Formats: sequence, C-alpha cells, structure tokens
Amino acid sequence: MSGSKRAMRAMPTDPYAAPMPGMAHGNMTTVGVVDHDRNGFDPTTMLTEWETGLTDLLPDGRTLRTFEVAAIDREIEIAPGIFFPAWTFNDRVPGPALRAKEGERLRIIFRNYGSHPHSMHFHGIHSAGMDGVPGAGLIGPGEEFIYEFDAKPFGCHLYHCHALPLKRHIHKGMYGLFVIDPDPARHPENAAVAASRVLGSPENARWQELAMVMNAFDTNFDGANEIYAVNTVGQAYMNAPIRIDKSRPVRIYLVNVTEFDPINSLHLHANFFDYYDTGTTLTPTLRTVDLIMQCQAQRGILEFSFAEHEDGMYMFHAHQSEFTELGWVGMFDVRGPEA
Repeated sequence: MSGSKRAMRAMPTDPYAAPMPGMAHGNMTTVGVVDHDRNGFDPTTMLTEWETGLTDLLPDGRTLRTFEVAAIDREIEIAPGIFFPAWTFNDRVPGPALRAKEGERLRIIFRNYGSHPHSMHFHGIHSAGMDGVPGAGLIGPGEEFIYEFDAKPFGCHLYHCHALPLKRHIHKGMYGLFVIDPDPARHPENAAVAASRVLGSPENARWQELAMVMNAFDTNFDGANEIYAVNTVGQAYMNAPIRIDKSRPVRIYLVNVTEFDPINSLHLHANFFDYYDTGTTLTPTLRTVDLIMQCQAQRGILEFSFAEHEDGMYMFHAHQSEFTELGWVGMFDVRGPEA
C-alpha cells in the first residue's frame, strides 16, 4: 500500500478533527461540528426546503397563496461552539424560502413575537401600503400585519426586515429567499424554459435546485464579520458536501445578504455556469462564467452541469480569500445516479 493511501485510511473519524472530505488536511478554520438539531434547522435541508404555503381559489379563478411568518428572538450556533443572538423569521436563519407562481395573489400573515419592532419588506412589485417600512407594515412586539399583493415579477428575490437601524436588523438574521416561478402561458416564446422553473412540474423535476443565501456574522459587534457562510453555518458544506447527480443539471437560487462587506461572490471550481441576474429573464444575462459578484440584496440564478465531469469533490467558495478562510466554502460531491 502506498504512503498516500495509508494516510487517507488513517484519517481520524473523530468529528472534532473535522477532516476535509477526500483531502489530506483538516478544515483548518473550524474544529468540531454544529448541532443542527439544537439549532432547529440544517443547512443541507435548507438547500431544497421550499415553503409554498397554503392555497385557495379566488372568485376570479386565480390562486391565493397564504404564508405565515413570525419574528422570533433566539440563539443559534453559527460555527462549532460559536453562538449568536439572532432575530429570526420562523426560528431559522435565513428565514423560510418562500416560493410562489407568477400572477398568484399572495397573502403573508406576519406576527412579531420578538423584542423589537419588525417588518417584512419584499423585493418585488406591490403597493406603498405593503412595503414593510414605517407606517406600511412595520409592527411592534405582539402585533400582527397582513401583507397582500400579486406575485410579480417572476425571478429570484428576497425579503428582509426594514426596521431601523436597518443594518442591525438584517445582520441579526432577518432575511430570506423569495422566489416567483414564471407562468409558462405568459411566456410562449420561452415556454419550455419557464416550465423548467415551475416547482413540481415534470420539466422542473429533472433539475437539482438549491437555495443558497450568502450571509455573515459579526460575533463581537465591532462592525466587521468573523464568520462567513452560505445558509448560516460556516464550513457546513465542507463537513457535509452537497451530493450532486451528474446526470441532472443544477440550478442555484443565490442571494447575498452579507452586512458590513460591500461585495460577496461565488466561484465554481472546474466548471462554468450561465447566470440570470435577478432571475427576471428566461435567457442568460451572462454565459459561461465561473464567478459572480453580488452586492447586498443582489441575487440571481446559476445553471450548470457536471455531465461530462469525472466523479469527485468539486469546490465552490467566495473568491475573497478572507471569506473562504472564515467559513464560506463548500464541496459538491459529484457522482453518477447509480453511485
């Protein structure tokens, strides 16, 4: 047996050694594992966990889709042994990934169980009274507000609290994905592409869709971040690589809500993707790129395939080295469907 094979077999299985899968060195930046059960949310589950609410039929024949969201104060573990006093939507950071279809009527019942005034501001099209700012959906502790508007435009959006000071409410965890799928009937020139984005459709079933929220945490409240991540937990996708079936294409809904840093990014190793800025088009705004930069609240859709790649671990991370070293890095575990 070669020395390298002996070294790989001798890698410790103790979770506190935090080995990087398939590599000879440990993760280096975190030691141990986060207790996802105690957190009440798991970054791996978050990738494919879409909140679609409850539906009813309106008199005009349209669908009414209702969501219930609550603001709740709670402590979360963002890296092994590092706890953060978060303000959450529905007990998780990021909040639930809300998903609807273009043209539906949306009703969001928002309750504030937290200790500060909060709101939900949706990046989309709606009336002034539904904007989630003071006088239009900002409510105090113990209060309730109902947001109601039509789902438009289609795309990859977000929601966040718009109470002041804004940077504190966002940084503390009050944000989430808000995806509106296109209605293929409204886009006959690109009906097939539109159908592939409609959750639950046969065309959508062939895609591997992932919800990724780039975020960070200032653990000592000095106005600079100490932990960077996708979906809150630093190094989550190093310790539990994302399984990818190489026979199916991949679609990522990506949003940046990092506070205190003007830009965040995603770089895909050994591959390239097409990018739909804000997700409001059915043709790519960028083709064949391997890195995308986003300022805060910027978002988009990435599409790519590993069909012609050999099986293996493929890295993705921010291309700001500091962010990578402080937790914003992960692996795709690419294998065939039979593996």
